[in-house]
Amino acid sequence: MTETKKLLGEDRRNYILSLLKENSRPFTGTELSKLTNVSRQIIVGDITLLKAKNEPILATSQGYLYIQDSKPSIYEKVIACIHTPEKTEEELTILVDHGVTVKDVKIEHPVYGDLTASILVSSRSEVKQFMKKVNSTKASYLLELTSGIHLHTISAPTREALLEAEEALRKADFLIED
Repeated sequence: MTETKKLLGEDRRNYILSLLKENSRPFTGTELSKLTNVSRQIIVGDITLLKAKNEPILATSQGYLYIQDSKPSIYEKVIACIHTPEKTEEELTILVDHGVTVKDVKIEHPVYGDLTASILVSSRSEVKQFMKKVNSTKASYLLELTSGIHLHTISAPTREALLEAEEALRKADFLIED
């Protein structure tokens, strides 16, 4: 595949799908647009069409990611946290330092109900990249809508990693206890 060849319609969507399926890393819309020689907006439309066909594609802060079914055994938990926006990087770093992936953030909005946003960070470098994107776009954090209260879905290869991460958040005063 050369970068100069423009892929059309279904061929382009099949190519995008195969790229996402064959790679565990996310691809940005810009990367996909360069590979297929179309605009980023066309890629956004293609991703929407693929999702409409029930393809498990997730839009993350790092790009588009195909959710593979054949993942190793993972333990998952939802935790309740509270902090100011300025403490977000510290919270995420505590979690990833314990081998945890932060999958998402969720709030309960008084008008819209549950709002969930994908985060998908599992290393310090991914946390830095996430924070850089938030800061460069001047995006607001969901927790700003709920006085700092929010939920995270976290996952790890062992139950112990989840418990250790949770304890570290407790010590840092981020965890909301039952």
